[in-house]
Amino acid sequence: MTRTGTRQTIDTLAELRQRFAGDQRLGQDFKPRRMQVEPDGALILEGEVERVAQKKIVLELAAAHPAVDAIVDRVRVRPAERIDDAAIRKHLREVFTLDPSLAGLKITEIGEAGALAELSRPDDAIGEFDYAVSEGVVILNGSVSDLAVKRYIGVLVWWCPGSRDVVNGIVAASDETDGPDRITDAVRAVLEKDPYVDAAQVKVGVRNRVVRLTGWLPSPAQSHMAENDAWYVFGVDDVINQIETPG
Repeated sequence: MTRTGTRQTIDTLAELRQRFAGDQRLGQDFKPRRMQVEPDGALILEGEVERVAQKKIVLELAAAHPAVDAIVDRVRVRPAERIDDAAIRKHLREVFTLDPSLAGLKITEIGEAGALAELSRPDDAIGEFDYAVSEGVVILNGSVSDLAVKRYIGVLVWWCPGSRDVVNGIVAASDETDGPDRITDAVRAVLEKDPYVDAAQVKVGVRNRVVRLTGWLPSPAQSHMAENDAWYVFGVDDVINQIETPG
């Protein structure tokens, strides 16, 4: 790398640190463990945040920098409870096999050393996916008929105790028809699935990929959970929480 290239890289990293430090949504919660610009312009970004919202904000801020052509995302969410990969796989195994919404899918668990275990193999499968867990990061691959299914599976994984990140590589046949209405439906479906949120009291509006939540909930805790649920939905870039609570 030339001296000019080195100077540009140093400037880029300094500007990114300023962006992260200056964003009130991040506060002091994100301090990159590693930032490195590769010769091809790809940014390796590694660190840990408290919430998935902060992860998405960090990636958005980095991607907006003109010198960043791509991002190698190694930003993880700090789980409330750290459990090992085997426990995460066990939890997902139970969730996936018991959820009637996934009954028509072939589901395969990839265990240690690549061992495969079929959890479900219906005669007339309408799709399939597999999952693997590595240091709390859950990797999903496969193909399903509808984007709503892909989003739903991703949220189920985010809800899993110990989950630090979700790499959702499932391909949906309806990806090309995505838009605000479909994101709205997905967020509503997730809120209705969440037993800790009174979804009937929450209104969801979407413009582009920004979700706006309004309505009333009986506690700030429920409001925060509703906001997190919206952030978990694949394709959501921002969430504006205007839900009213007592006090």
